[in-house]
Amino acid sequence: MTVEHNILEVTPRVEALAALCKVNSSIDPALYREYDVKRGLRDIDGQGVLAGLTNISDIISKKMVDGRLVPCEGELFYRGISINDLVQGFMKDNRKGYEEVAYLLLFGELPDYKKLSDFKSLLAQGRTLPTNFVRDVVMKAPTHDMMNSLSRSVLTLASYDTTADDISLPNVLRQCLMLISVFPMLSVYSYHAYNHYECGGSMYIHYPSDSLSTASNFLRMLRPDMEYSPLEAKVLDLALVLHMEHGGGNNSSFTTHVVTSSGTDTYSAISAALGSLKGPKHGGANIKVVRMFEDLKKNVTDLTDESEVGNYLRRLLNREAFDCKGLIYGMGHAVYSISDPRAQVFKSFVGQLAHEKGREEDFALYAMVEKLAPQVIAEERHIYKGVSANVDFYSGFVYSMLNLPPELYTPVFAMARIVGWSAHRLEELINTDKIIRPAYRCVREMEEYTELSQR
Repeated sequence: MTVEHNILEVTPRVEALAALCKVNSSIDPALYREYDVKRGLRDIDGQGVLAGLTNISDIISKKMVDGRLVPCEGELFYRGISINDLVQGFMKDNRKGYEEVAYLLLFGELPDYKKLSDFKSLLAQGRTLPTNFVRDVVMKAPTHDMMNSLSRSVLTLASYDTTADDISLPNVLRQCLMLISVFPMLSVYSYHAYNHYECGGSMYIHYPSDSLSTASNFLRMLRPDMEYSPLEAKVLDLALVLHMEHGGGNNSSFTTHVVTSSGTDTYSAISAALGSLKGPKHGGANIKVVRMFEDLKKNVTDLTDESEVGNYLRRLLNREAFDCKGLIYGMGHAVYSISDPRAQVFKSFVGQLAHEKGREEDFALYAMVEKLAPQVIAEERHIYKGVSANVDFYSGFVYSMLNLPPELYTPVFAMARIVGWSAHRLEELINTDKIIRPAYRCVREMEEYTELSQR
């Protein structure tokens, strides 16, 4: 039974105050041009404002041709190594890649056999939670919002850490490794608590196995029978690798830098990053893609007819279908224009999983939308750069084939990105000693104070 408690309700009075807030806080868009403000910290062509330097990862979406930048096929590098080469490296050896790539991002070099084995053992040792933590924290006040549950658990873990505020490098690394280890447990256990107390389902608290990879352990803990196929674990592992890091400028990693620069503790910094990631414009996008396709299937008679599917996409853009936001979810990216390398790597393995799961027709529909959407967007919108499928376009489909509940889609993203956040937190602590503080120009006119009796 859900017990709701609201200190205030949205009454007409609150709505009126919200309207007043809007009137007095709205800024004329022309002023952004007048003062040359880069809205979203991006230029008109989508190029991010340079706010820092990093050794961790690099994104290439444009190349210099005849003295000017032109869009190119997207490339992603982890510590200078192409994501394509990394994936091919562990895939051809039929190995899981999460732990190996995590080591690379955190420590700046690829591990040899012994270093990788030691690192896996270190993560396995960290897969424990304080006594009664699941009962006293995870199971209390369950909610459908797993990201909020995850954030609450992270902040509560600080109470069990006697050196929570120590930001020396060894201590921060210890904290980061512990959080990397327990994120899958916190995510899965939070879901089972919600599914039991709020949805009336059974609750399973399976312990992770020291001998299994992060991806395998996640599936083991989630499923009642603890069973999964090798391909399922392989594709989930790949998803974690592809979501692990994406440059210091992505919203949640930048949040990590900003909050870390204030000198705060690791738990607060990672909780702030979680708050950033859960937004539908960032990590929550994959859920929107899945729900958009569900709506498409309800409203398109022939799912093999490109003309009919194309008309649905036009209705999306014209705010006439799905959530009426005017977006085709999973299409377009703040950086990439011609292609997102993560989506390209993902796609072939998505096809394999679709075959194993008997979802070839769904995969064909996704491929059709991927082909048609850029054409429809080009016809309906005047845009300054090309549009292609991003990694979220296929990740939600993958998670649905893995029978992951939608509530866990974004936490899975967090399980991967916690590695990138940790690397960026460590890099910020190592290299900078100034709090990040960009400037905002006040455009409100000055006025005299008016006595209360005269207002």
